Amino acid sequence: MDKTLEEDFEESSEQTEELFERMSIKVDKGQEPMRIDKFLVQRIENASRNKVQQSIDAGRVLVNSQTVQSNYKIKPQDEIIVYSDKEVPGEKIIPEEMPLNIFYEDEDIMIINKPPGLVVHPASGNYTGTLINGVAHYLLKQNSQLSEENLPRFGLVHRIDKNTSGLMVLAKNAKAVSSLAKQFFNHTIQRQYLALVWGDLVNDSGTIKAHVGRHQRFRKLFDAYPDGEHGKEAITHYKVKERFGYTSLVQCELETGRTHQIRVHMQHIGHPLFNDDTYGGDKIVKGTVFSKYKQFVDNCFEICPRHALHAKTIGFIHPGTKKEVLFDSEVPNDMRLLIEKWRGYVSKK
Repeated sequence: MDKTLEEDFEESSEQTEELFERMSIKVDKGQEPMRIDKFLVQRIENASRNKVQQSIDAGRVLVNSQTVQSNYKIKPQDEIIVYSDKEVPGEKIIPEEMPLNIFYEDEDIMIINKPPGLVVHPASGNYTGTLINGVAHYLLKQNSQLSEENLPRFGLVHRIDKNTSGLMVLAKNAKAVSSLAKQFFNHTIQRQYLALVWGDLVNDSGTIKAHVGRHQRFRKLFDAYPDGEHGKEAITHYKVKERFGYTSLVQCELETGRTHQIRVHMQHIGHPLFNDDTYGGDKIVKGTVFSKYKQFVDNCFEICPRHALHAKTIGFIHPGTKKEVLFDSEVPNDMRLLIEKWRGYVSKK
């Protein structure tokens, strides 16, 4: 039942795309009554009875918008939705002790404030030193009933790029995985990022709508496709917080969560992220090339030696309490100093 990604994950950069996909099935009018687990095994390619039952038990199968038991008998015209996780091929988790900035934790979820430079999840050829390796060690130490053999996937329902800092939510049990997966898929998760981008945006706010998909020539890059002929639908809402003449501090809110979405969308409208060496922000994009200004920009690159993007807030319906929660983090030191430097530059002009 678990599906693999159609394209390999990059080894050097983690993804922002949600890790769950959805299959919808409408039962035919002439369908005879049948247990739902048996029905899904017949309808889903490469599905096993055990995998189907696990998904049902985890609440990842809905019939007419309600969870059911494995012995539920389907009826004609039933509408079935199956959420399945897109498991990374060759996945291997090696627990490693490392410092974790746990922003919040309860029995259902963990909110982690990820530092820049830390890859989120092991991938082919990169099985150690990731956030999930650290979480595995933490959970083993916390729960004596767990072992390396029965470690869960920690409910990793979304990712942020290696060099993006900020808040991530991880689920600690099947109930939380199911709840968060549905919220991510339905685009009801609140996610606000803070970015320093090149240029002085014309409008104070706006919405960018352009599909995001693999670059047609350079497969490790992503690109925006405004006509929607390639990639997946992507929507980013932005609001200018401060203007520094040659750069702008922008709040970005994700309606969808595609790989590199903010970075690709801002490049698409001519405002790449400051010091984004993948999408053209690691050189002087706006302004002169005179020595004093160039030296100032080079100093800024040294202060924040990565693309200037921080996942500042995340909000959702808590899987356990069913109440809305919102978590907000401070901008990390490198971006804070970068913003202050540009603020000082403007004040001296």
